[in-house]
Amino acid sequence: MKIQVRFFARLREDYPDAPSELELAADACVRDAWLAATGNVQPPANVLCALNMEYVDWNHAVADGDEVAFFPPVTGG
Repeated sequence: MKIQVRFFARLREDYPDAPSELELAADACVRDAWLAATGNVQPPANVLCALNMEYVDWNHAVADGDEVAFFPPVTGG
């Protein structure tokens, strides 16, 4: 299956060569998308993930055509 992958904020700078599209196995989850996009780098504990613009956990299944996004926590004031 093919999915779209997006990195935001600092993560975009940390992984500038990460692909925007991935081919994954049919039973893949969000963690698998991260690992494939980053070359098997373990995700930092504070990174948030979203599937089709909704927060999900790292073990959430992905489906063909989904968009997975990764971003650091945001603070402001």
